[in-house]
Amino acid sequence: MESFKALMANAVNEEVETAIKMIQKEDLPAGDVLIEVHYSSVNFKDGLAATNAKSGVIRNYPLILGIDLSGVVVESDSAKFSPGDEVIVTGYGLGVSHFGGYSQYARVPGEWVVPLPDGLTLKEAMIIGTAGYTAAESVAALEKQGLTPAAGNVLVMGATGGVGGMAVAMLHKLGYSVAAASRKKAEYSAYLMDLGAAAVIHPDEVGLEKKRPLAKQRWAAVIDPVGGAMVPELLAQVQYGGSVALCGNAGGVKFEATVLPFILRGINLLGIDSVNQPFEERLQLWQRMATDMKPERLEELIDQEVALENLPGAFEKIMAGKMRGRTLVHVKEA
Repeated sequence: MESFKALMANAVNEEVETAIKMIQKEDLPAGDVLIEVHYSSVNFKDGLAATNAKSGVIRNYPLILGIDLSGVVVESDSAKFSPGDEVIVTGYGLGVSHFGGYSQYARVPGEWVVPLPDGLTLKEAMIIGTAGYTAAESVAALEKQGLTPAAGNVLVMGATGGVGGMAVAMLHKLGYSVAAASRKKAEYSAYLMDLGAAAVIHPDEVGLEKKRPLAKQRWAAVIDPVGGAMVPELLAQVQYGGSVALCGNAGGVKFEATVLPFILRGINLLGIDSVNQPFEERLQLWQRMATDMKPERLEELIDQEVALENLPGAFEKIMAGKMRGRTLVHVKEA
């Protein structure tokens, strides 16, 4: 292998500049496994890292971005992997403190690497990507608290985004009745119904006219990748003993709430961290995403497919809230 392409981000005068650079294997950080990257994806965290030097996502620029990847092992010092193995990497420091997936080759620690499970292709793995992994972890966390399809309707906020769309599709596959909430209701109702939503509503239909800690019990559970000031209104409407899986902050990082939903209705507020989930749980979750959780119409979740050179436009689109579903990144050139 000689030089290869990577999208490098650098902080310049408090702004982020990205550019395709030609680098060599020797420029990659240390790791046990060298991977020829076939696909990556664009997630909200990627958009933040590529557009806002003060977001806190990246502490030290320059850096190759991309918080997930799928590809084929070309070199390995790990006993777990051999050249030719198809693999996935998401989370840990990838694309945050360690060179990421927007590179034709990536070298990572072996303990970050997940074998591609039967039932998924490399392309499908990155249609799912970090967004889908976060959605699946949210569903699994709700199930650990006893959620079943018989419990009632599950609300998914931000349903036209990557995490939200995946959550709708995965819950539908598992037999749940899903209400999909999106500010793009008028434009994307048909899309969300195709993913499996039983109802599509606007967030204004979820919000309370009068803010109060307890309201009518509407939802057996909620998956919320939006966060922000509306979280207390969601907690107020969850059924007794139900749960809210909080898995994102697109709507902000702060909210004001009371203890009443927790001590009077036994509500569970579940924090979802897809970055450092224990490896054995990570393996189990990828197996589920290849089997019982795998969306029936996975490719319908693709909003666009781009090459490395087209990533700046994709970053702008996701930060402007104009992306529907997933952006798949073709890293390996045809």
